[in-house]
Amino acid sequence: MGDQTLFVKLSLMFSKVKAYLGIVSLQFGYAGMYIITMVSLKHGMNHYVLVVYRHAVATLVIAPFALVLERKVRPKMTLSTFLKIMVLGFLEPVLDQNLYYVGMKYTSATFASATVNVLPAITFILAIIFRLEKINIKKIPSQAKVIGTLITVTGAMVMTLYKGPIIDFIHTRGISHHESSSDPSAGQNWATGTLMLLGSCFGWSGFFILQSFTLKQYPAELSLTALICFMGTVQGAAVALVMERDKAAWAVGFDSRILAAAYSGVVCSGIAYYVQSLVIKERGPVFVTAFSPLCMIITAALGSFILAEKLHLGSILGAAVIVVGLYSVVWGKSKEARSSASQAPTDEKAGGSHELPVASSTKPSIVHNNNMEGDGGMLKIRVSEASSMIE
Repeated sequence: MGDQTLFVKLSLMFSKVKAYLGIVSLQFGYAGMYIITMVSLKHGMNHYVLVVYRHAVATLVIAPFALVLERKVRPKMTLSTFLKIMVLGFLEPVLDQNLYYVGMKYTSATFASATVNVLPAITFILAIIFRLEKINIKKIPSQAKVIGTLITVTGAMVMTLYKGPIIDFIHTRGISHHESSSDPSAGQNWATGTLMLLGSCFGWSGFFILQSFTLKQYPAELSLTALICFMGTVQGAAVALVMERDKAAWAVGFDSRILAAAYSGVVCSGIAYYVQSLVIKERGPVFVTAFSPLCMIITAALGSFILAEKLHLGSILGAAVIVVGLYSVVWGKSKEARSSASQAPTDEKAGGSHELPVASSTKPSIVHNNNMEGDGGMLKIRVSEASSMIE
């Protein structure tokens, strides 16, 4: 009994924290992708080609698991679901990632990961518009979510409009001064890159919202992931053929370019889409985007030590403001979740208040007859006893 009780407790604990573990693990995966991708872009990798290779790899890895594991639970494909998958394949794999890669190329991996912190605010606003989030302005949790969203947007504006001086680290002090830009177009490229990154955030937020609706019609996470990656490959290839005419851009060797395609395809497309689908079904799209600051911190550390990137004061200040606003939103959502969880048992008690007294009433003949009737009566009594024990 002791081992079984421990196993049950561990199972319950894991069920409570699995959503957090999944999303936090993805942030480490995304941080590694930012660094590897930045290195591949600096070595001449074309980002349009990278998008195609990334989702081709993801499709090849995820599709066999989807075909085998979901062959009995995969729903029939309808025209509505197919059109949603087509849009999903464009929003994140094509629109978001291409804009993101261009923005990261014009700025830095650290700044790009910091800009993604505005993602929860955009997703929260879209979720309200599409009625995936409820707001009661008279309650403190709802006020916290609204104020946190406004603070997050303010932080994003600080990062966009204020660059500020370079914050030097000891080990990169000489490099930072040496790389101080004298190019007059550097400021223009930085502004363009920032706009590209914000555009990618809107595409990514739209992807989360549409994914939550699609999962209700097509609740097969692996199959949906494989189809999104496949559509992303097809549509990304069409865009790449239009935007990149040089055939040499499609050639990759055994270097950082093929590593970026393989790593980002398996971890940040295949696994990420699948984990996000599971968490969205359980917690909603806003929760999925709630841990972006962790990715920023990891990427900033890796970018500073590995790539010797320069950190600007505006990026640090804006990121700090974004973190404050973000966790105001997370606090509001956690309070609402606890409130709804505490109301559920109350509702169950109210609904079952007419039946529980019957099992313990002063009419023994009724209980006796139920016992004599067989399994039906015994089942009612056992359910009543179990309910009372749980309470």
